[in-house]
Amino acid sequence: MNSIINKLQLKYIKFFLVISVGFVVLNPTFAAEYPTKIVKIIAPVSPGGGVDLVARTIADSLTRSLGQSFIVDNQSGGGGIIASQTIARATPDGYTLMLSYVGTHGTNPAVRKLPYDAIKDFTPIAMVGGTPNVLAVYAGLPIKNLKEFIAYAVSHPDTMSFGSAGPGTLTHLAMEQFKIQGNFPSTHVPYRGIGPAFTDTLGGQTLSMFPGLAAALPHIKSGKLRAIAVTGTKRHPLIPDVPTFKESGFDGFDGVQWYGISGPAKLPVAIRDKLNAEINKAIQNPELKERLSAEAISPMPMSPDQYAQYIKDDIDRWTKVAKDRKISLD
Repeated sequence: MNSIINKLQLKYIKFFLVISVGFVVLNPTFAAEYPTKIVKIIAPVSPGGGVDLVARTIADSLTRSLGQSFIVDNQSGGGGIIASQTIARATPDGYTLMLSYVGTHGTNPAVRKLPYDAIKDFTPIAMVGGTPNVLAVYAGLPIKNLKEFIAYAVSHPDTMSFGSAGPGTLTHLAMEQFKIQGNFPSTHVPYRGIGPAFTDTLGGQTLSMFPGLAAALPHIKSGKLRAIAVTGTKRHPLIPDVPTFKESGFDGFDGVQWYGISGPAKLPVAIRDKLNAEINKAIQNPELKERLSAEAISPMPMSPDQYAQYIKDDIDRWTKVAKDRKISLD
């Protein structure tokens, strides 16, 4: 008799939990009152750098606009896999979010077998912005445009090289994409981070690289690196004399080093839309724009559906490059 009662109690408890979750998802009042407690934004990197800056900038803005604390929790490791897995397993109630970016939801899925699905296990909330990558060469080379770059690489197949922040990173795959289209040789020299890659390119030990604009800008301005072309759909105002790849005759280089906010799968639509509206409003604010400009990041407002499609397209782009060049980190 007791076992029957216990089974009935367990059944009713499960029923109550299902109803409670459904209430959270469907009840518009819950979304209207959101947030009622501290919201955590996980940054998949150590403190410092572009990813951390964007996370803290958005957290500060949402704290002011929604009247509740948004805090940043740095969870580095595994190239963003640890943080991504945390989000994929989190309760979809809007109180655990993530600063997703091209590394976690662009290049990682292209070169690794991940313990989660980068599309199905997340709710894309809002794109924040992006910064282009720039093809740059050692200043001692006689190269001033893409045509000369390719000609030099073809005529110096044994010495042409490029440094990257590591295998499978955007700074690696972007150059591989160019090698496919330009049909030229260049030896990949991977480093543990972009800093050492800069050191060797500035000294001429490696001859080129494809870094983010923010990291490259001081070296370009000093004349120690020469910028040849920039990714994206238009020239960047910080280097207005540097043409885009498209201007130089190469299509498909409109990708950028992007940053956005995502949550776990099955996040209530009303909460997703509320956060999207607040973030889109925030990134048009002059003060926030100025703060992001420190990393050469331009706002890229999108709807959640547009952001979801952007992520899918970016994964498809880098997956194709990785397959073509047989790049896998597993």
